[in-house]
Amino acid sequence: MGKLEGRVALISGAARGIGAQTARRMVAEGAKVVIGDVRDELGRAAAQEIGGGTDACRFVTLDVTDPESWQAAVDHAVEAYGRLDVLVNNAGVFIGRSLEEISFEEWKTLVDVNLTGTFLGTRIAAPALREAAKDTPHGSAVINVSSIAGLVGSMVDPLYSMTKGGVTTFTKSTALYFGRRGDRIRVNQIHPGVIETDMGDQTYTARARALGTNDVDAAKQASLNMHPIGRHGTADDIAGGIVFLASDDAGFMTGSSLVVDGGLTAQ
Repeated sequence: MGKLEGRVALISGAARGIGAQTARRMVAEGAKVVIGDVRDELGRAAAQEIGGGTDACRFVTLDVTDPESWQAAVDHAVEAYGRLDVLVNNAGVFIGRSLEEISFEEWKTLVDVNLTGTFLGTRIAAPALREAAKDTPHGSAVINVSSIAGLVGSMVDPLYSMTKGGVTTFTKSTALYFGRRGDRIRVNQIHPGVIETDMGDQTYTARARALGTNDVDAAKQASLNMHPIGRHGTADDIAGGIVFLASDDAGFMTGSSLVVDGGLTAQ
């Protein structure tokens, strides 16, 4: 029996990267998964591939900045599978502009996706998570995908760091909120380091620009040299951590942070 047998999960921003790999790992562990994203074509293809011809994975259009879109996604999960046990607030954006370079519109995009999206997902999924928690050993789970930039400052994008720092404290606060109400909803977070995804590639470009060289290969090598483990992370490295936090193996964890960064922040 898989670690998530009989559970139902909703993952935002899951058409590719960490979100898609998390869905893949969750289905392998026995879960039914709804992946939500604004990229309809990519999301449908991902759900079909992950489901492998079964009904184990579905796609729903999800704009995390829109309350009605979130409600439709939660309703879809409950109507399709009868419950919702796990919410993964994975959707996020990285812009890579400095404090003085970033436009106000770009700043609003960071806030809308990284902060408002996490708030809305948690708030709107809460009733369904609370209901599902009644008949599981360790309740339901919310996993927020923060960043090491939510723990330490970011030279590359201080405002991205600001939004992810907000996710970090929001995780702790909502863990206390649900815990003290007796809702049996655990809230934890994962802090990825530099991961080999499209967003990871953006960080190399931003770092090269910040250093004034525009040499992306050199920036990538400099980043690699900062990792004691000797490599950058993969989407699967983070997906494995999210599956752990969603499972009963993490049943005594709430308000906690799981740092998966190859030792980058240990220095």
